[in-house]
Amino acid sequence: MSAPTSERLRKSRAASGTRAKSIRSDDGRLVRGRKSRARIRAAARELFRERGFDGTTLRAIGERAGMGASSIYRHVRSKHELLVLELTELQEEAWLRFRLADDKTAPTRARVQRFLEVQHALHASDADLVVIALRATTYPEAPVARRALALQDRAVGLLTEILQSGRRDLAPGVDALAAGRALFHVASGARISWANGLLSDSACRRAIDESVDLLFRGLSGRD
Repeated sequence: MSAPTSERLRKSRAASGTRAKSIRSDDGRLVRGRKSRARIRAAARELFRERGFDGTTLRAIGERAGMGASSIYRHVRSKHELLVLELTELQEEAWLRFRLADDKTAPTRARVQRFLEVQHALHASDADLVVIALRATTYPEAPVARRALALQDRAVGLLTEILQSGRRDLAPGVDALAAGRALFHVASGARISWANGLLSDSACRRAIDESVDLLFRGLSGRD
């Protein structure tokens, strides 16, 4: 590469870096982008409730958000992406609320139960979205099912973290990851019944509580 060409490349890269650094969090383009995404998500939530997930199209979401079809594709690729984004935020909000009030000196059983209670309270507060996702997991061929099921790993990880930090209450040799999976599936089983109208909200909570209690008898090594 000749010296002049090398120098031009160096200056071009330096200029690009300067432009990138000059984009601030309050830059007009970023602000407009955030506002557009907020409108899209609000429109999606409204339409999911009004028409159901299957009856909602990305084009309809764009129209409700006041955007053309080409514009909405700049921000999201599918309605499945929007649903999973909402579910992810619910999950992270549950973890944040749990952590803010978490007492690590409390019994591990009580801490797990507290996390599941916070999680279910958030699910119940946005039941329409959660019901769509939970029902979808019973039909693995549905596109949204794969993404909803992928969120399970994060939930299992959070439960495993609680168990790891509270090993003093567990029997020696307990596999925290396997236990986290078991706790997750116990809660999910009750919630799927709730999502399909087979359990009331209070009955769902009782089922989770009783199942967790039974599991902890084995995890703690106590009868």
